[in-house]
Amino acid sequence: MNQLVVVATITERETLRYTPAGIPIVGALLKHSSEQVEAGVPRLVEFEMPAVAAGEISGRMSRAELGASYQFTGFLARKNRNSKGLVFHIIDFI
Repeated sequence: MNQLVVVATITERETLRYTPAGIPIVGALLKHSSEQVEAGVPRLVEFEMPAVAAGEISGRMSRAELGASYQFTGFLARKNRNSKGLVFHIIDFI
């Protein structure tokens, strides 16, 4: 199963655009910061990750407040067929 749920802040967002197939899509950069417990020891976890929202959810994403924190649900996939880099594909957020 490839499912990711993360609370993050939208730090950057691209303008809503359309794929050649006519699907609306918007890219963003998400920032996460939390304290997790690993092997009984608290650990500060901070990272930024590229994200994309396609289809119906892209409209909500394009209107979401920059700097606001949301809970995102989605999956990870390669940026493109030949890339080793991952992109978080958002399917919902609250």
